[in-house]
Amino acid sequence: MPAPVAPFITEDALQSRIAELAKEIRADAGAEHLHLICVLKGAVLFLADLIREMTGTVTIDFMALSSYSGGTTSSGEVRLIKDLDYGLQDRHVVIVEDIVDTGLTLTYLQDILRARSPKSLRTACLLSKPSRRQVDVTVEYIGFTIEDRFVVGYGLDYAEKYRNLSYIAVLDGQ
Repeated sequence: MPAPVAPFITEDALQSRIAELAKEIRADAGAEHLHLICVLKGAVLFLADLIREMTGTVTIDFMALSSYSGGTTSSGEVRLIKDLDYGLQDRHVVIVEDIVDTGLTLTYLQDILRARSPKSLRTACLLSKPSRRQVDVTVEYIGFTIEDRFVVGYGLDYAEKYRNLSYIAVLDGQ
């Protein structure tokens, strides 16, 4: 099994950028109630730190999708594993995603959620890999743009391992 190397994005850099993103999201929403949807499992740490930096009314919900089969590359087939617990009609919704790679999963998710009539729908991702895009997908809030490397830590995993790292690391040999 590959092992993570030294921090690629440090814990301090993550926390600083997340605080900036929270301010950007809140500034765009004004005093409006925000409903954040966390894409499980990878975005849960990002969501937790993001909402702790936000002011005003914020509610959360969770969805789980999968396009990986335990490896390091997307299968291209998106599966909905867990749906929302609450409706979205007339809510200001922000999707909270860990990483946007091919864009296929996010496009699928945005289409599903748009059909549920939110007042607004935006997306925040911690990491973006534009060189891997297969579809043009809109992401309003991006933490870090990175090159095409397989990263782990801070919620991101390799075969369910390394999510607990407080920083982002590149897998050895990737």
